[in-house]
Amino acid sequence: MTAEISYLQDLQQPLAELQAQFEAQRAAYAANPMPPAAQRLQWLKALRDLLDSERQALIDAISQDFSNRSADETLLAELMPSLHGIHYASSHLKRWMRPSRRKVGVAFQPASAKVVYQPLGVVGVIVPWNYPLYLAIGPLVGALSAGNRVMLKLSESTPATGLLMKQLLARIFPEDLVCVVLGEADIGVAFSRLRFDHLLFTGATSIGKHVMRAAAENLTPVTLELGGKSPAIVSRDVPLKDAAERIAFGKTLNAGQTCVAPDYVLVPDERIGEFVETYRQVVRGFYPTLADNPDYTAIINDRQLTRLNGYLSDATSKGALLIPLFDQGQGRRMGHSLLLNVTDEMTVMQDEIFGPLLPIVPYKDLDQAFAYINQRPRPLALYYFGYDKREQQRVLNETHSGGVCLNDTLLHVAQDDMPFGGIGPSGMGHYHGREGFLTFSKAKSVLVKQRFNAAKLIYPPYGKSIQKLIQKLFIR
Repeated sequence: MTAEISYLQDLQQPLAELQAQFEAQRAAYAANPMPPAAQRLQWLKALRDLLDSERQALIDAISQDFSNRSADETLLAELMPSLHGIHYASSHLKRWMRPSRRKVGVAFQPASAKVVYQPLGVVGVIVPWNYPLYLAIGPLVGALSAGNRVMLKLSESTPATGLLMKQLLARIFPEDLVCVVLGEADIGVAFSRLRFDHLLFTGATSIGKHVMRAAAENLTPVTLELGGKSPAIVSRDVPLKDAAERIAFGKTLNAGQTCVAPDYVLVPDERIGEFVETYRQVVRGFYPTLADNPDYTAIINDRQLTRLNGYLSDATSKGALLIPLFDQGQGRRMGHSLLLNVTDEMTVMQDEIFGPLLPIVPYKDLDQAFAYINQRPRPLALYYFGYDKREQQRVLNETHSGGVCLNDTLLHVAQDDMPFGGIGPSGMGHYHGREGFLTFSKAKSVLVKQRFNAAKLIYPPYGKSIQKLIQKLFIR
């Protein structure tokens, strides 16, 4: 009991600080509820300059958290899309902010109508550990573009990155504009219970349910970017080298710790052997060795490594054939492996894998492949490899997913002019680019009338001749 009391007392101070940060942002928003474009552009410029000048410090901090994160992967998958996203938002912000004119029906003239895009207020962002920079900066850019105040909760699994981000962002933003919150899961729970004007969560579906439940207590709108088991389909006639290279890139980037990584591959029965050998050659070409290879990213922590090894043990005990592509791993650099003969009873086919394990599922025809996908929860991404345009259209028409790549993986996420988001168990809502601006704005309808008021012709008492004429003209 004494230990429990001590724990609760230790928790009181960070919880009080969290509430104080939130109240400071609410007050700052009330004092400046509609920041002009010039101010928002200055915020974005300061953020871009900071990321550009501190890129090496960010690379080092992320690598420290992973025990080894490829510097090139951090550059390509975190810094580059973050900088591009800032540039895109800066280039289009004034047009996004411009009120859009809308039509007024003849019966309601004279009047004008428009939609104005107003900041929501204080936005909360819960950031996962797998891409701690990009998945903080992306929502931050959208929220700042829309004129909001922002609180970022960084993952406890990336303490070095979280501390660095807190220090760097404090250098360019006052805490009542942007603040970084650090702490363990209990702080994350308290964070999700704040009365935000919008809350964005990226992470596991199981945690997303708790976040949504907490937000519901305050009727806080949420954007959930979750994950699930994103399939890749290899067609009957696509060159296997093309498919294997692109699937392998999507699966090995960040050691598979990517929410849109290919989770399993559907391959025609007769092509499985050839696909396995081609895929093996591609991966070994990417990473000739694991030992001391700076290009091969490690699993984030021992808990995740234990989880992945548990998937392997469960699958092999239930009859799966394990095909390791490397002799052994090194520390938390887990060797990439393929799995054949998988079944639905195996946890590797139930849970999102989030690591360097790739099950291969055979299929006889596209109808069977589509049925396999559609019988399962809707994924965040779906990948199809084949150059037949009729089959490509069938994929788009006959499957559901948050996004699709035809003959590639992952890269749809980096397109600034397309929304990113899931569907059902893989998430709700969108952000990136203009959709991010809209997610963090209130599209407020405004009807404008001046002195002349034609509407008084329909005011009571009813039954007047002019009212009967109006009814005859407009109610039909």
